[in-house]
Amino acid sequence: MQVRQILAIKGSALFTGTPTMTLDAAVAALVEHDVGSLVIFDDGKMVGMLTFREILGALGRHGESWQGVPVSEVMRTDPVSAGPDMAIDDLRRLMLAQRIRYLPVMEGETLLGVISFHDVAKAVLEERTLENRMLVSYIQDVPLAAIAH
Repeated sequence: MQVRQILAIKGSALFTGTPTMTLDAAVAALVEHDVGSLVIFDDGKMVGMLTFREILGALGRHGESWQGVPVSEVMRTDPVSAGPDMAIDDLRRLMLAQRIRYLPVMEGETLLGVISFHDVAKAVLEERTLENRMLVSYIQDVPLAAIAH
């Protein structure tokens, strides 16, 4: 399985922000869209990634005045990204090694989506479930359509 297949399963909704937006606006966008990250763009180029990890860090540093802090001050700059043809095992290794929960998927300068560790776990589970059904079908010599449900 490749990254592009995970994106196809999860859908193509993209949520982005700008370096000049304030953290309260970023939090409002995360809550409104029920997502855990925003890819930060400036002049059409990805310049950062904002997740709840960075927001909590800002809360710890700025206390009650966190809301007005610009995203540029707390975002992860030059975030690691994946390509659409990356294999799922390589993706898992990258996310674990870098301690990344949200990974932008880029094709050149174009954002294709963001994959969460949850998306990866779900894709692996679905792939293994299908493999198990196919093995059972093969062993029992039962047509796959008969055990698909």
